[in-house]
Amino acid sequence: MKESVLPAGWDEARIQRVLVHYENQTEDEALAEDESVFEDQSQVFMKIPAELVPQVRELLARYAVSKRAA
Repeated sequence: MKESVLPAGWDEARIQRVLVHYENQTEDEALAEDESVFEDQSQVFMKIPAELVPQVRELLARYAVSKRAA
């Protein structure tokens, strides 16, 4: 069996905290959390063709690296 690789900063305890958070949310709380992301004016949500997702992910990864280097 292949061992899972966690993102930087994540460990089993953090995963458990996230699971507990979402497993204990009411439907109203989940809806409010989902809707709150649209209030962040620094980000945009858009529909893109599925075949462009790999290129968009690559672009976002390069952007994140350049922001960390700055």
